[in-house]
Amino acid sequence: MQGKGFIKFMAILLGIVCVYSLSFNVVTSNVEKDAKAYAKGNPEKERAFLDSMATVPVYPIFGFNYEFCKSKEINLGLDLKGGMNVTMEISLAELVKSLAGNPDDANFNQAVSNAQKELNAGGKDFINLFVNNFEKLSPNAKLADYFANQDNAQQLKANASNDEVRTYLSKEATSAIDRSFIIIRSRIDGFGVVSPNMQKQEGTNRILIEMPGVQDKERIHKLLQGSAELQFWQVYQNEEVYSVLENINKTLASTLKDTTGTKADTAAIAGSILAGLGKIIDATDSVALRNELSISNPLFSVLNIPTYQGQNGQPALRPGPVVGWVAQKDTAKVNSYLKRPEVAGIVPSSFKFMWSVKPIEGSKVFELYAIKVTNADGKPDLGGESISDARHDYDQKGKPEVTMYMTGEGAAKWKKITADASADANNKKAIAIVLDNNVYSAPTVQNEIPNGISSITGSFTVNDTQDLSNILKAGKLPAPARIVGEFVVGPSLGQAAIDNGLLSFCLAFVVILVFMALYYNKAGWVANLALVINLFFIMGILVSLGAVLTLPGIAGIILVIGLSVDANILIFERVREELLHSKSTAVSIREGFKHAMPSIIDSNVTILILGIILYIFGSGPVQGFATTLCIGILSSLFCAVLISRLVFEGLLNKGSNITFGNKATMHAFRDIAFNFVGRRKIYYSISTIIIVLGFIFYFKNGGLRLGIDFKGGRYYIVHFDKTISTEDVKSRLTPVFGNEAPEVKTAGESNQLKITTTYHISDPALTADKVVEDALRSGLDKTGSKYTIESNQKVGPIIASDLVYSAYGAILFSCLVMFIYIIIRFKKLNYGLGAVIALFHDVLLVLSFYTILDGVLPFSLEIGQDFIAAILTVMSYTMTETVVVFDRIREKLAETGKDDIHGEERNTVINFALNSTLSRTILTSLTVFFVLLVIFIFGGESIRGFIFALLIGRVIGTYSSLCISTPIVVDLGKSK
Repeated sequence: MQGKGFIKFMAILLGIVCVYSLSFNVVTSNVEKDAKAYAKGNPEKERAFLDSMATVPVYPIFGFNYEFCKSKEINLGLDLKGGMNVTMEISLAELVKSLAGNPDDANFNQAVSNAQKELNAGGKDFINLFVNNFEKLSPNAKLADYFANQDNAQQLKANASNDEVRTYLSKEATSAIDRSFIIIRSRIDGFGVVSPNMQKQEGTNRILIEMPGVQDKERIHKLLQGSAELQFWQVYQNEEVYSVLENINKTLASTLKDTTGTKADTAAIAGSILAGLGKIIDATDSVALRNELSISNPLFSVLNIPTYQGQNGQPALRPGPVVGWVAQKDTAKVNSYLKRPEVAGIVPSSFKFMWSVKPIEGSKVFELYAIKVTNADGKPDLGGESISDARHDYDQKGKPEVTMYMTGEGAAKWKKITADASADANNKKAIAIVLDNNVYSAPTVQNEIPNGISSITGSFTVNDTQDLSNILKAGKLPAPARIVGEFVVGPSLGQAAIDNGLLSFCLAFVVILVFMALYYNKAGWVANLALVINLFFIMGILVSLGAVLTLPGIAGIILVIGLSVDANILIFERVREELLHSKSTAVSIREGFKHAMPSIIDSNVTILILGIILYIFGSGPVQGFATTLCIGILSSLFCAVLISRLVFEGLLNKGSNITFGNKATMHAFRDIAFNFVGRRKIYYSISTIIIVLGFIFYFKNGGLRLGIDFKGGRYYIVHFDKTISTEDVKSRLTPVFGNEAPEVKTAGESNQLKITTTYHISDPALTADKVVEDALRSGLDKTGSKYTIESNQKVGPIIASDLVYSAYGAILFSCLVMFIYIIIRFKKLNYGLGAVIALFHDVLLVLSFYTILDGVLPFSLEIGQDFIAAILTVMSYTMTETVVVFDRIREKLAETGKDDIHGEERNTVINFALNSTLSRTILTSLTVFFVLLVIFIFGGESIRGFIFALLIGRVIGTYSSLCISTPIVVDLGKSK
């Protein structure tokens, strides 16, 4: 075996990376155990302990803090952890209207309306759709007449062509999506979500957000869908505010003294605070001192005044707009202090306190600003509507900066504001840039800015200036963001999913280990060792890539483990063939690996291709399944082929006796001569009958049962305290859903129901979700049973339309890729056609079984995203089985020295290939089938329909590869 040293090096290197990646889970788990021990069941104490550990080094040797380790541990999906998944859509129709000044032109508005309808029907790129529709309705009109104005003269000329306007609008649309992403991200960070996951869905105007642990839907709706308001405020300097803060501290101390009876020297302790500031109180400070401060100096015990050491060695107030530093865990307490009536009465009306949008880099400490209210109506000095543009740029020294452009009216106001702020050469003031009542930046004004063009400089990174430029444009012509899809999982349902997932995983893993050990004896244990290493690598790689582990992802890992056995079975069966020819064990192993390699490569490449397609066309849980599938395939190849070969080499060098079976299994599937080709027309007839029955039931049932993924709607998983009739619930809900009957089905347990409705699904109002849930609760209340809504999902019509077209695209593109791959690999058109026909045959058979069994089985057989994932996986099964047979045919042709054969000779070779690979086909199919059966039984209700599709697909794939895809090559090749 060549390259042993390199393989060992790569295995050790990969092992080290995986150990490192998985070690973060161990570290965070230990810290969280300490937190639980300290809190003794008190959630607030536990949270406070973990907050205090955020910046404390907890990782041995490297010294990483808890917050960093937490960000590196394995991410659990919402179906395992509970939480909320939201899809936001940026309204580009509103953006286009705003950019044009909301014209009354009938053709313009009709073009916007038509573009939105085409987008809803599955069209792509709203801007292109709008421009195309406008040119149809007004062929002689120029779009520049609507969009070109004085404020955007630098980007768009008055005589610009429609194509130039199209480019301008596309850039503005991209910028609007980027702005929305930044704004939403800052809101979520401010909400305190732990490990949120946000991503822009490329090629669309949507943003996908996952928020583990979040259950307050109404609050999230308000948070995410509220309009952004950009403001510019003058700010007080630190020295101007200290006396006010000191007064607040004394007032609070006096108030709390009355309630606690504790006496304290407020002035003395306040002085010591001012004298000692330079560090922020953290978890390592004296507990006694903190307790004393919290009573005698309530504000100063949590708020630290920025100071520095003066020339005389004494502490002095640090100049600048920051008036306080507060640890994140204490910001709520400071807010509550500032809202107290006795405090509000002593704070001047011109004061308004605001927090920085993010903590100081490398800490969990936020800055406090004192905004100066100069207008009697309480409005800011300048609003976001005064910004015409803002750009990320570089100064003369090559440092990142932001260049901001004002409108004509805004420039006049800006001139006065900047003149006032820079009037005192020895005390230049800052201007705070505020969005959503958070200070994003507070640059100091150096000079009066007369022309409305400003440069904002500082210790910025490129990302900082890009974000700030987007924030500055947030107040200009806002594009509303609406929730068009959401998925909520309760914590109890998430824990149940974890339990079911772990149980099914362990059982499936044991099934494979036992089977391999019993069937292949000592060689089976080598395969089991490779499987364990493979599992370790898969988990380590998933964590290192920051992938999210979902329940379909666990199913994907289990499936990969089942499929990875396929490579070992291919190798072992070829080794057994060589042993039957009286070759030595060493030679048989070498020849077995050599002859099995083409089939292993071909079969794994086909699955990898389909996994990549699934990742591209899928979303959410389907992408999680595809991610684990792709990683697992690559890891399985490395372990099953290279690691196992190394182990065999080591055993041979030690002179160990390696057996590849026992008396009961060594000669299984030998001397079989089944005439697959001769009976092919019987198989064609069987398939035809099933497909015809499928069509009959399709029309009888009124079509396929589409899930909300593909038709739009909402569903709710509701758990009752007792068994309840689905018909009773349906009758109670129909009147409250506007006489639109929902679909009510049992979901697993007899006291748990899945309620699906399209009530108000097309209603764009922000209150629509609450209206539907209120109606649901009013109907369920009439049942007289206690209930809890465990989870719910919403898919808007636009997303549903996109998913349908993505599903079509995924299946058709997969067929095309497989067709091209087979032709390139085997250089025969009829092989490619046979494989593609088999793929369509499999899809039709699975759909036929779904229509025939719909309503018969006690679980849902809906067609959704997970079904498409199952279909593509079934297609991969068929391709895997088929290419193994094609490889054996190619090998047989090479032995005869012929490029192709015809007639009875061809039939004989095809039958030989099918029979000689039958043991591998049956063993692999049974292994995967039993693994899937374990997941089906123990994996939980949420993936039962998905696994059922894989189960029947496994059977169909095996049948198709043996009876359809290869025998049909005979009929396709007859003309030649």
